Amino acid sequence: VQLQAFGGGLVQAGGSLRLSCATSRNIAGVEIMAWYRQAPGKERELVAIITSGGAINYVDSVKGRFTISADNGKSTVYLQMNSLKPEDTAVYYCNIVQRRLGIRTVYWGQGTLVTVSS
Repeated sequence: VQLQAFGGGLVQAGGSLRLSCATSRNIAGVEIMAWYRQAPGKERELVAIITSGGAINYVDSVKGRFTISADNGKSTVYLQMNSLKPEDTAVYYCNIVQRRLGIRTVYWGQGTLVTVSS
């Protein structure tokens, strides 16, 4: 299964972007869908997560600005990013965790670059 993340780009501070992550085929048994990001010189961090049960959580720095949503039927996850700040500049990665027949499989997208100018 391949994950394709897209929607990144260059935007001015205060602007918005919507990231999407599509899969090459539907994934059964999705447990978690999430977005991570990695800024230059920093470790990858979890930005937003949505579980199969509908629980959602965000890293504190994006609360109130970012919204994660998912279409489980299409194994697609989105990240609406509003009021972007220069510190949001990073490569954003989508992540899907599948649990099926007792086996946990983690899928990663290739990343999409978000650059926020001041």
